[in-house]
Amino acid sequence: MLKQTLLPLFLAAVLAAGAAQAQSAMPVSHPVADPAPRDPALKPVFDQFGGKAGLVALMDDFMANLMADPRTRPFFEPVDREHVKAELVDQFCVILDGPCTYTGKNMERIHRGLDIHRSQFNALVEDLQKAMDKHGIPFRAQNKLLATLAPMHREVVTK
Repeated sequence: MLKQTLLPLFLAAVLAAGAAQAQSAMPVSHPVADPAPRDPALKPVFDQFGGKAGLVALMDDFMANLMADPRTRPFFEPVDREHVKAELVDQFCVILDGPCTYTGKNMERIHRGLDIHRSQFNALVEDLQKAMDKHGIPFRAQNKLLATLAPMHREVVTK
């Protein structure tokens, strides 16, 4: 099932936003993927997410899920969660070709030194899927977003 195949691939975006405040600005030694690659083909998916307002509501539930989950809570307790949510809204909005600008850091820089395990990454994806399901986001729309975020996985899981 595509959704389950992509489960481990989304944590990149979320942990990136959460960890940004915990990391110093260290230079990256090799090219990194764009943390918000705009895809005009995903504009209909942006609408299925409810536009920017829908993304804001989604992030509220997503963050609640992350904080309730003992596997992900330690990454988000020490950060400004409102800032993280705002960064994620902008990141998802840009990826889905919405009218936003993402100014956050790249995934490698943000996650360096956090010792993120695949199981923690998978937990975050599960928490996002719960939030997307709660908001009635169609399965195919979820998978399209997750597929776009998938390449970031290599820059996030460090253990």
